[in-house]
Amino acid sequence: MEQYIRVVGLWQSYNITSAADLDKYLDSFRILFAFHSGKIENEEITYHDTREIFENGRVVNYTGSPRALFEQQNQKLCYELLKEKIVNRAPLGLGPVKEIHRVLTSGTYNERRYIANEERPGEFKKHDYVTGIHEIGAAAENVEDDLTELIAEVNAYEGKDILKAAAYFHARFEFIHPFADGNGRVGRTLMNYYLMTHNHPPLIVYDEDKQIYYDCLQKYDESEELHPLYEFFKYETEKTWKKALALADGTKPERKGLGI
Repeated sequence: MEQYIRVVGLWQSYNITSAADLDKYLDSFRILFAFHSGKIENEEITYHDTREIFENGRVVNYTGSPRALFEQQNQKLCYELLKEKIVNRAPLGLGPVKEIHRVLTSGTYNERRYIANEERPGEFKKHDYVTGIHEIGAAAENVEDDLTELIAEVNAYEGKDILKAAAYFHARFEFIHPFADGNGRVGRTLMNYYLMTHNHPPLIVYDEDKQIYYDCLQKYDESEELHPLYEFFKYETEKTWKKALALADGTKPERKGLGI
């Protein structure tokens, strides 16, 4: 049986019906997701600091950039904001998208964006930002209409390939680039939100795989070819849940012995 299908079956076997269930099965995942999603765009983020924030609400003897701490604290707050909505399978909407952005980017906007450009967390960009080699991104005046259309399209999807719909949503969201900053973190969070509200496992885009991730997004930007990103997300889903699947199968993980 294809590994991805087995992972989906494992997730659905959890029969999550409460926020407590979600906490139980995402105990390690939420920390790893926050770490990797943050580190993709901020090299100062460390796993140790992320874990300290999630488990203890503080970091001791920290000397790095305050932004790195804000970003990881915001990831924790965003999970708390969303878990009841996930359990209740609340659909995507323009309001929740802006709220997720507000929480994830609170305290992280730099002086130019906040003062000179008058842009704020939770608000769509007011200026055009070139991203990628193909100068993608919806014009500021078109963001709300483009995003509204995308959300309606994905919410109306009645097919069975939920991962493909999630990949499409993510690719289009990143293409639109609706915010002045934080689009990657918001987009990855929204993708997992969509997956979980459709009873599919969330995934981690691992920092060590970010070049493949960027290449797949670029391929979509060039030709609207979704397959590379879809296959990449399938691979990352299998990687995310590999250990959990092995435990469920009763398989003892491989380890190196002394002297190897």
